[in-house]
Parts: sequence; structure tokens; C-alpha cells
Amino acid sequence: MLINDKTKNTNGTTTSLDTTGNFQVLDNSLGSHDLNNYSLSKFRSQSSSSATSKTSSATDPNGTFSRATYIGKLTNTITNRGRIGGQASYGKDEHDFYKFRLNSNRDVTLSLSGLSRNAGLAIYDSSQRLISWSNKGGNNAEFIRRSLSKGDYYALVYKYSGNGTNYKLTTKLNLSKYIAGNLRANTFSLDSRYDKMIFSGNGNVDYGSGKRDILNLSRISSKSVKFNFANTRGGGVLYNSGKGSRVFDAMTLSNGKKILFEGIETIRFSDRTINLSVKPNDPLFKKQWNLHMMGVHNAWRFTKGSSGVLVGVQDTGLGTNSRGFIHSDLRKTTIYRNNYQDEFFREIRGKNYGRKFTSHGTAVQGIIAAATNNRRGMSGINWNSRVFHIDVLDGNKNDQSKAKATQNMINEANRNGQRLVINMSLGGGSTSSAFEKLIARNQKNALFVIASGNDNRNSISYPARLASRYSNVISVGASWGTRDTRGKLRTPGTRISYPGSWGSNYGDGLTLMAPSEVYTTNARRNSSGNVGFGYATRFNGTSAATPHVTGVASLVWSVNSRLSATQIKSIMSQTAYDLGTRGYDRVYGHGFVNADAAVRRAMALARGAA
Repeated sequence: MLINDKTKNTNGTTTSLDTTGNFQVLDNSLGSHDLNNYSLSKFRSQSSSSATSKTSSATDPNGTFSRATYIGKLTNTITNRGRIGGQASYGKDEHDFYKFRLNSNRDVTLSLSGLSRNAGLAIYDSSQRLISWSNKGGNNAEFIRRSLSKGDYYALVYKYSGNGTNYKLTTKLNLSKYIAGNLRANTFSLDSRYDKMIFSGNGNVDYGSGKRDILNLSRISSKSVKFNFANTRGGGVLYNSGKGSRVFDAMTLSNGKKILFEGIETIRFSDRTINLSVKPNDPLFKKQWNLHMMGVHNAWRFTKGSSGVLVGVQDTGLGTNSRGFIHSDLRKTTIYRNNYQDEFFREIRGKNYGRKFTSHGTAVQGIIAAATNNRRGMSGINWNSRVFHIDVLDGNKNDQSKAKATQNMINEANRNGQRLVINMSLGGGSTSSAFEKLIARNQKNALFVIASGNDNRNSISYPARLASRYSNVISVGASWGTRDTRGKLRTPGTRISYPGSWGSNYGDGLTLMAPSEVYTTNARRNSSGNVGFGYATRFNGTSAATPHVTGVASLVWSVNSRLSATQIKSIMSQTAYDLGTRGYDRVYGHGFVNADAAVRRAMALARGAA
């Protein structure tokens, strides 16, 4: 007997919670049939006399899809009793169909018990396509557990062998509970009332102080648990918390109950503790609350960046010392001729005209791509993807326009078959039709991540406001961590706003929020013209927030290169931690960027999930 209650996922793993497969029935009662084809022929071809005799019995269900006995909307548990085969009053029928309805996406269990002979159980969707079945042989009870979408479904009880049997069919909603943490450390515990519990950690700004997002299973031995950890090769299970499916880690307890989780850093069992997050050896990583709050250290389990993605940085250029070297904690950078050096001087006449003492571009690039796990300095978000830096700011000789720099970056990515994420921690200036045409023409392969501006007003700066017009442009606002630069306590995620000073712009088109006032690489020029390297402790503004989103976007694209730039924006918007008014709002956009959830969403889409 080859029928069982397990189903094959499209990725080749076995699970009872994932996508539909086709199964082969090899038995004497049905013959050698595919159940899908069998249902379309035999179950639909019942004679009218057979249907009439079955209908005449008040207790006997009908044996075809079209005449399935409707048992109603499934809101809790429905029990049906019947008999298949071997009794004249039942027309010697070999299959009974029941139809039920779900008003929302739910986890459902079908069980078949009270058997004296061998019988099987199957479930079909509203299009009469097989979803799953169970046949354990003998008079063993049958069991199917599935996560189902809203709609109509059919349950089939069918004779396998023998003279027939009475049965009890139980159709029930499994009690499940979804629990989401906030942007701080959270401890999650089981509730015995639920068959399935789902936990989302949502980043942890307290990670550097030793606090963890913990799944507390301290009364359970790890030896009694079956693990199914998520990975890029097919591990984990798909779950839709309401904004598209993501790949969750999973555990099955000895009592059959399920636990799904994401964004969890530590699992605490009675016999051991499992640490899941990736902790690089860079000494400043402990102080990079910004990465922890986005869950980057959890996303690193799945990707640290790939050669299939090019990160473009359009900024002031990079600070270089007398030998022409950039900061030693920045990875090797792709340059366009000699147009990558920060001149530390603003040529454009105005209030900011004149000498500069810090390299803005050095600080921006450090957040995205500082050398990581090299036992020095800080950690960058992306460990591996190439960085292409072009100086577009301050009006110095050889500085390029946004359009020219963008075209050069697109050319570089196309030459190497790469996806392109362009960071633009800048704003102001006149509109550029040439630049906008490049955005419009490259909505598949190029994503533009742009600072919303620092005027503390209800108006997004140009070019960030293009996010409201183009699906491959992300406008980024700035959020606090636990304290501001003045030492005042703040609620993590709150929009940065200093009365009488500066604040993160908001308004139509704002897409995401990200950390600011953070550690990053620094290049400073003294009055003698010498450049020294170090680390800034409070690099601020939406200029600092923007490279966080760029870095995360490059990770998301690294794990699924088949996605378009438009899809990357959608994924990061879907998975953001909601702030302010529920849903999208003009102050916080879609919310605070969540690296771990975004990467898991991209992995789910790679598996064909909705």
C-alpha cells in the first residue's frame, strides 16, 4: 500500500503543511489510478439510479462531487457518521463525499476513525483537485492536517478493502495563534490550548546588551522535538501571516503540536540552548543596535550577499589618504575612472560653499558594506556583493550628474548580469528628465533607494518623492533607537524629530523607516589637508537611514535573483514592522524595515508561494 498522509512539497521536502502534490493510488478496490484523474471519471460518472438510491437515505452521503453532502461552514468541529460498502441499504457505495466551507485562511484537521475495515480519506479543493490523502492500512484511523485558504473543499471517505465499515469523520479547525514581538527583546512561550503557535521576533534593538528574542521551551527536551529549520535549499515551511507567505522555521512536538517561528535568536530547551543568529567577530558589532533592530543578524543565516547583486553608491566619493587609500574597513570598491574620491570641498556657491571636514560617502558606504567578520571595526550589512561608488555631489571637477552616474552603474550591472541597487543619500536640486527616464526604463533590474530629506516637514524631497510615481523607487525616513543624540530615552522606531532643529521628512510617497544616529566608518580631513580614518558614533539624518534599506534590499535580492526591482520594493513594504497608524500612513510609510522577514518572503516566492 503506497498511500500515506504525507505530501510532497514543490521543493522536494516532505511536510503536512505545504503545497499540493499528485499521488498514485495502487490498490485493489480503486485499481491503479491517479486520484485526480479517478475523481474526474469514476466519481463524476455515477449513474442517476445510484445517485437516487443514495439520496433516498437520510443518513447516507452522496458519492459524487456534484452531489456531495454539504456540512456547512467550518467554524469549530463537525462530526459525521456513515458507512461505506457492504450493506444493501447504503447501495454498496464505496465513496462518500462531504463539502465544507472556510471563511478565512485556516489550519484544518480531518480524521477518520471507528473503522472495522480498511478505508481511506482524501481532501480536494473547489476545483476538484487533490490536496492530500491518508491511508495507513488495516483499520487504523486516518488523519490529514493542512493549512487551507479561504474557499470550498471536499472530503472523501473511500473503501479500500473488505466488506465495508462504519466510520466517524471529524472535520475541525485547529486552534492556532500568531504572536508578534516588538522591536525589543521578547520571550515567547507556548500556550497548551493551541495546536499550532506561530512566533515572529521582528528585530531586537537590545541584542547588543545581551538580551535575546527567546523561544522558551524550558520544560521540553530538544530530543523529543522534530526540527525543520528554514534554509535556501527547501527547509522550513510556508506560512502566511496575512501579507504573503514566508519561510518559517518549524518544530513538531512529541504530542503532534506545531511551532513555527522567525526572527528568533535563541531557543531554550530543558537540556540545551540553541542560538540561531549570526554573530560576526567585529568588535563594534555589539554596539550596532541598528543592525539588530532590523534583524540583519537573523537574515545572515540565509544570505550575506551575492555576486549577482551590484550595490551602487552615488554620493560625495570616498575619503582617501595621502597614499590614495580608502578606509581600511571598507571592502574593495569598483570605481569609474578616477571619480570616486571625496574632494572635501563644496564648489557650489551658497551657505555650504567651501571646505568640508568629513566624508559623507565614506559613512554611507560603511553601513552598507564595511568589511565584516574580519576581527576589526564594524560590520556591514552586505558581506559579499560588489560596490560601485561614483561622486555626484558638491559640484567638483569630474563629478557626474545623477543620470550619467546611473547609466554607468546600469552598464556595469548589465555587463556582469547583475541586479542593481542604487543608494542615494542625497536630496534637492532640479528635476532631471534624463534621470527619471532611466528609472522608468529599468523597473526590472534597478532599484533606487533615496533619502526622504531632513527638513522635518510634510513633504518628501526630490528625488525621493519619485517613490510615489515609480515602483522601483523607495523613499526612506529615519527612526530612533532607544536614545537620541542628546541621551533622551526614545521608543524604538519613532520618527526622528528635533524641535527647532532637524527631522525626518514625511508625506506622500514615504516607503520605509530605518535607523539613524548610528556607528559607521569615518574619514576626516584636518586643516592641513591630511585625512585620517576612524568611526563615527552618531552618523545621522535620512542620509544614514537610507543605506540601511539599500543593504537589506541587496540581501533580499541575493537570496532570489529572479525577482524584479518592483518586487523587492513590494516585499520590503509587506514585511516591514508596522509603526504609527495601522497599515500605510504618511508619517511612517509601511513601517520599519525588517531584514529577516523580507529575506524569508523572497525565499517563499522562490518556491512558488503566493
